Amino acid sequence: MAAKPLRVEAEGLSLRGSRGWVYRDVDLDVPPAALAAVGGIAGTGRTALLLTLGGRMKPTSGTASVGPHRLPDELRAVQRVASLGVVAGVTDLDPRLTVGEHVSEALDLREGIFGRWRGRGERIRAALGRVGLAVDPKTLAEDLAPDEAVLLGAALGLVGDPGLLLLDDVDEGLPLDRQRAMWRGLHALAAGGVTVIATCHDPAPAEGLARIVPLHRSVEGSTR
Repeated sequence: MAAKPLRVEAEGLSLRGSRGWVYRDVDLDVPPAALAAVGGIAGTGRTALLLTLGGRMKPTSGTASVGPHRLPDELRAVQRVASLGVVAGVTDLDPRLTVGEHVSEALDLREGIFGRWRGRGERIRAALGRVGLAVDPKTLAEDLAPDEAVLLGAALGLVGDPGLLLLDDVDEGLPLDRQRAMWRGLHALAAGGVTVIATCHDPAPAEGLARIVPLHRSVEGSTR
């Protein structure tokens, strides 16, 4: 049974590392089943913020909530309702596996191997269709275009029917027209019943489709 889409809120959310602020004073309010685009140049803490909202990193200060669960106090509870797409160094695709093998492995983790007898091929196609990924399941992950890799990560994240889906660098390596197409697809995905927060370099192509959350490089002694 799919989880209900979750509201995500943050106020003054900040993370400080050994070299200074990773991100600082982030405020956001994303309604259930909405799409948010977190945009900023390298060094603004996009990925760290995404991992924080997914309960994988503990913020230094500020508060956030994912549905009824509060951060930083309920990290494990948030992990159970939030799912990550592809995040470099955290949830990388295996270039030697096919698209279908990736989805089948995710289904195994969710259902156990006995789930393979329940129309596995049909359910792989359904998982890919949910995110609009129109590729042959026999395609190797290393042969996917950048936007196709993002969508495969989304499909894998949705196998567990989370209330919040977190996607990283969704515009990486894409020309403007394909960026806009990506945001349209993610907007439709969110409207289908899951809250989506996606990071990007430039949120402009998401205008009119997503709530824009700009990040700025933090400077010591400033609030941004």
